[in-house]
Amino acid sequence: MPVIYSIDVPLNLIRTRCVGSVKLQDVLHHFKALERDPKIPKYLDVLLDLTENETLPDAGQVAAVADAVAAMRLRIQFGACAVVAPTDALFGMMRMFEAMAEGSFRITRTFRSIAEAETWLATHQPVAKPASPEGVPPEGGRRQA
Repeated sequence: MPVIYSIDVPLNLIRTRCVGSVKLQDVLHHFKALERDPKIPKYLDVLLDLTENETLPDAGQVAAVADAVAAMRLRIQFGACAVVAPTDALFGMMRMFEAMAEGSFRITRTFRSIAEAETWLATHQPVAKPASPEGVPPEGGRRQA
């Protein structure tokens, strides 16, 4: 499968990797799998790792993914999203994704390396584990950049 994810429940963090020749249909299938996953918490930060991705999406595909993320907000509240895009072209497309998906995440940033992304995410995770019954952090429960 070209899109692989794992969830770190204590950190409320989903790590998603795109590997090989990833098509829009693969990404949309990933979102459908998330919708069906009973282990998905109500709140998640995201680490999207594109270091093994071999395809470059076009603007229409990036927009379709941003729309799919927005649709997921009915099930999941997304916090910080760190995207790892090592090539210039992919980095540029992911900056476009940042703009298109702005309303779906609390904050989004694109990086060149996983180490940079993980360091940034660590500073943008909840100060305390979300306390509400829905798993949504209380207002002011996040550190600011």
